[in-house]
Amino acid sequence: MAYSHENQVGAQLAAALVNAAEGQNLEALLRNFSIRKPGLDAKAEHGLHTWAGKLKPAFAAQTVDERCTAINTLLDSAAGTISLTTHDGSRPHLHLFPEGDDVVSRVKAVTAGGLALFIAWSGGERIGSCARESCCKAFVDNSKAGRQRYCSARCGNTDAVARHRKAATKDSSGR
Repeated sequence: MAYSHENQVGAQLAAALVNAAEGQNLEALLRNFSIRKPGLDAKAEHGLHTWAGKLKPAFAAQTVDERCTAINTLLDSAAGTISLTTHDGSRPHLHLFPEGDDVVSRVKAVTAGGLALFIAWSGGERIGSCARESCCKAFVDNSKAGRQRYCSARCGNTDAVARHRKAATKDSSGR
């Protein structure tokens, strides 16, 4: 199976929530990921920020086992029944329906289930946190080789320059 929007939406939404800045319009973010009825009140917005904190360990995990454990914890608190659907002319895909129909419950189900399906499909890899020390952004690895270490090319380049400068300083001081 090739990488496509359909098999990444939950994982991509999870990363976007983890990376959401304080004050970011989360309703617009949900709309960008085609979450139905994305309207948020203050309580729902707080619930999504809390959920984003719970998603972070899945991206920060250093091993496949740690990642699976983190995602199983998410599934325990978010997943409901599973259903195969073809709505809106889309190809068959899975939906996880939570107990409630509120937006926070739906986002929890989409992200927890989406991460689980994506990790199972990718062999436990292809998500992570940026390797640059001063950055902690989450990412879903869409690279051809599957060895992404940074959230963006900019972070990778910044880190490479910092390493080069550190090595140059070390060489010039003779230490």
